[in-house]
Parts: sequence; C-alpha cells; structure tokens
Amino acid sequence: MQAAASFKRWLFRLYGPEPAPIVLTQRRIFVLPTRAGLAFAASLGFMLIGAINYNLSLGYALVFLLAGLGLVTLLHTFRNLVRLEISPGRADPVFAGETAQLTVLLNNHRNADRCAVHLHFADAPTVVADLAADTTTALGMPCPTTRRGWLRPGRITLETRYPLVLVRAWSYAEPDMRCLVYPAPEPSAPPLPLSASGETGGAHGGRGSEDFSGLRSHTPSDSPKHVAWKAVAKEQPLLTKQFAGTSQAEVWLDWDALPPGLDAEARLSRLTRWLLDAKAAGLSYGLRLPGLEIPLDSGERHHESCLMALALHGGTES
Repeated sequence: MQAAASFKRWLFRLYGPEPAPIVLTQRRIFVLPTRAGLAFAASLGFMLIGAINYNLSLGYALVFLLAGLGLVTLLHTFRNLVRLEISPGRADPVFAGETAQLTVLLNNHRNADRCAVHLHFADAPTVVADLAADTTTALGMPCPTTRRGWLRPGRITLETRYPLVLVRAWSYAEPDMRCLVYPAPEPSAPPLPLSASGETGGAHGGRGSEDFSGLRSHTPSDSPKHVAWKAVAKEQPLLTKQFAGTSQAEVWLDWDALPPGLDAEARLSRLTRWLLDAKAAGLSYGLRLPGLEIPLDSGERHHESCLMALALHGGTES
C-alpha cells in the first residue's frame, strides 16, 4: 500500500502544497482518450478495413482525414492546459457545515482563449471556466467543511476535453492555501445567561430605557420595539432586550460556567452562538477559554479574534 502511494506521488508529482505560481508544464499534463475517443478510433479501424477490402480510394482519404483530425484534437486539448499558472487567492472564514469558497487565480499568458477548463477539489463540485487571453481570472471554488479549525483543501484537479471531447487532458496542482472554519453555532442554544452579565455604572437591575443590559425570554406584554429582531432573523427564539437606566452591559462568555455535561465541541458551539448573539445585541463581551482570556471589548476585530480563538481551541486543523 505504501509503495503504491509512493508510486502515485511520483507519477502525478503529488508533493504537498507548492509555492505560487504553479505552472502546468508539459511533464505535469496527462492525456488519454475518452470513451468517445475510443469509439472514434474503433470506427476508423472498421472504416480502414472496409477501404482495404473494397480498395476504395475515397475510403482511404476519409480515414486519413479523420485520423489527422483526431491528432490535431489531441494537440489542441493538450495546449488548452499547458503553461497555465495557478495561484492561491482569498479564502473567507465560514462556520463548520457551510461550504467554503476558496478563490484561485488562473493566469493565462497565451494570446488565445482557453475554453472549458474544469477544476475541482476532492469530493467537491466541479467549476467550469473559460479563460480569456492575456488575463488573470479569479475563480471561486466550493469546498465542503465538516469541522472547525484550519481547512487545507488539498490538490486541485484541472482537466479539459475541449474541443471535440475525444481526448481528456488533466493535471494536479496544490496551492499553499487554507481557510479558517469556525465552530458551528448551537441551533437551539439558551439565551445569554444573566448570570454571565456584569453591569458597570450607576444603576443596576431594573428595566430602564437608556442602556442595553442583556437578553431574556419574550413575554406577550413586551413592546415590539424591544424585540431582538437580529436574533429572530437568525432563526433564534424570540428574545427581548433589557435596559438599565445608566448602566453599561458587559458579558463574559466563560468556558467553566457552562454545564459540566457538555463536551468540548458542544461548549464551543454554545459559546459561538452566544458570541454571535452578544455582537447582534451590541454588548461588550469577553471570552474565557482554558489557558486563554480575551478582555471585554466590542467591534469587528474583537469579534473575529474571539471566533478565531474558538476555532483554533486545541490546535484543530482539518
């Protein structure tokens, strides 16, 4: 098994992530006939036998003409990939279970278009691209995610059967790229616990109307303008915003404060949901994980730092 894997790595030159740009040279491209190509070759063979049997000059001419067409097709299919450059692009973070979109830059230095180039990661949908002459094309490639951490999508398969589908040319490339995958938010997490909230300022408690102090379960008597509509839009239970007269709401999202029956992944999932709820409610929040504490703050950069800490807890890499 190990010898077969080593032979495959040598044959297809699979040596792991490669520095950019990756150039598809002649030795990296493999060409084989398709089923249509084999049928085409078999048909030519029967036609040649008939021409020999009946001594048909026009039969010879037709067979040799079609054979030459097949050879020219092989050359054009090969040239549709050769000298193509691949470089990694942007990869935006996603939550586990979502489909990541990883951008790949395809640089076509030729003064002719490249048509019907197929690209895909392993076990991912195929993307078809037409590359204009002397341009760089940014192509978004889908890649499914199953768990949190750094996702390395692996090698890309590039193939083409242009122009007549008689020949398949393909190659492999593995750009040095990765995508950050956040933990999947718990779909039915409880509201932000008031026991996790601390208030600073003058007044404490009560239901004032000046400063936000947290979320609680909705009751029919609550005013519609106090409903946390952002949370509702994310398919969360109906929640009501609480306000305190002159206080500033703060929330600590603490690993150790969660129920002891939750495993590590369930804890991260619930903390992720509370983190999103705290941001949607405009709270100032901090995060406590084993061996890590992120102070109270707000804003987009703070939000991304907290999500990254949750995603990389324990050093997970896909």
